[in-house]
Amino acid sequence: MDNSKKTVNVRQDFAILATQMNQQPLIYLDNAATTQKPQQVIEAIMAYYNTANANVHRGTYTLANNATNQYEQARTTVAKFIQATAEEIIFTRSTTESLNWIAKSYESKLQTGDEIVLTVAEHHSNIVPWQQLAQKTGAVLRFIKLDQTGKVSLTDAQQKITNKTKIVTFAYVSNVLGMRAPILELIKLAHAKNAITVIDGAQAMAHFPIDVMQLDIDFLAFSGHKMYGPTGIGVLYGKKALLEDMEPLQFGGEMIDEVTQDTATWQKIPWKFEAGTPNIAGAIGLAAAIDYLKKIGWQKIISHEQALMQATFKNLKTIPNLIIYGSQVPEDHYGVISFNLADLHPHDIATGLDLAGIAIRAGQHCAQPLMDYLHVLATLRISTSIYNQSSEVRKVAKILKELEAFFKS
Repeated sequence: MDNSKKTVNVRQDFAILATQMNQQPLIYLDNAATTQKPQQVIEAIMAYYNTANANVHRGTYTLANNATNQYEQARTTVAKFIQATAEEIIFTRSTTESLNWIAKSYESKLQTGDEIVLTVAEHHSNIVPWQQLAQKTGAVLRFIKLDQTGKVSLTDAQQKITNKTKIVTFAYVSNVLGMRAPILELIKLAHAKNAITVIDGAQAMAHFPIDVMQLDIDFLAFSGHKMYGPTGIGVLYGKKALLEDMEPLQFGGEMIDEVTQDTATWQKIPWKFEAGTPNIAGAIGLAAAIDYLKKIGWQKIISHEQALMQATFKNLKTIPNLIIYGSQVPEDHYGVISFNLADLHPHDIATGLDLAGIAIRAGQHCAQPLMDYLHVLATLRISTSIYNQSSEVRKVAKILKELEAFFKS
């Protein structure tokens, strides 16, 4: 019996899962790149365009008021989801844009010799903006190592986070190893040195609840499309005082308070950061995705995904020449496993899986420094979700064995 059925059975909400790929039933296991969208999210977006489409914060007519109310209600939904206040939620295009905004805003706050601490497991979007910031300010990047199991080393973190540290930034869950960072400990280390913390939540948001107040997070960035919402909508959470201290990075309509020929003043947070017409439908779709997750419930989601990860490990471990990177304990992985098969190129294996209707990622996963750290050119990556089933990972293992035999012959 498929154990995943005991916890979550939502496949009927995702029409794309009933389609075929290469004349085979689609098995979608690239959820760390983007999740599929449930019908409830698609319908919420369609309903906005069909019944409430107007620009926000501008018109005084009823349709515009309806659009504005839905947009701002979406902000409230996001805020409650992470235990923040609505004024601390800024809508962006993506995690990447959110992280870039923070880095850009700190150009005037850092100086030569200041240090930015991150880990070797970061996505490029949480490395390159800080590289650029360091080049412009004279700050120095320092990288926390991983321990032998692939976890962020707290011992090394204690050495790297010093009185010179101004920013500590890291992914809550690695998009390559699927492992969870020791967030409470890292934030305490940072705050003890009066450094701010910037958390990349992209890979975490769909897998377990995040309470920004309890964790004492300064900034949190995440995307809608990795948590069953639409593409093109992201979130930047920041503590109120920090956001008020930041200057806007884009200028134009909506973010203005008053304008003369020579001067301009800004709206209060969060609107001073949202210049121009926002992604109204995207925000509404993200709120619908959050409602969808809440309806299922975290207990069921976590139970389902833990059982699925155990099944994935069990099946992959039956392949003698397969190497799993990071911890060998299933419970340490949150929806992501990276591996290689013998000396076969990951792209060749991914192509073979594709022919069997199986979609997984092969490559560097936008984390080339981590690939260098692991001494590999690339990996295969299975990333699971609430609609995946243990029968799917059994098929993956079966096809992997067939592919290894094929390439050897």
